[in-house]
Amino acid sequence: MPEIKIVTEGAGRVCALPAEIGGSISDGDESAFVEAMKMEIPVTATTAGKIKAILVKLDDVIAEGQVVAIIDA
Repeated sequence: MPEIKIVTEGAGRVCALPAEIGGSISDGDESAFVEAMKMEIPVTATTAGKIKAILVKLDDVIAEGQVVAIIDA
């Protein structure tokens, strides 16, 4: 199975992690939410699969383009 990386499009603070390791995720589902300038920005999956790893935790400050999770597609 190929590994797909879910990356954030913007910098901010991780304010929610609705996805769980080992759980299924569909194309377009939210894996995390990043708060930037009082807005919650979803970090969405680009393909369906099973979540292999979540590389951030709540309240982490992350950079644009940072890998948030890895999916086994």
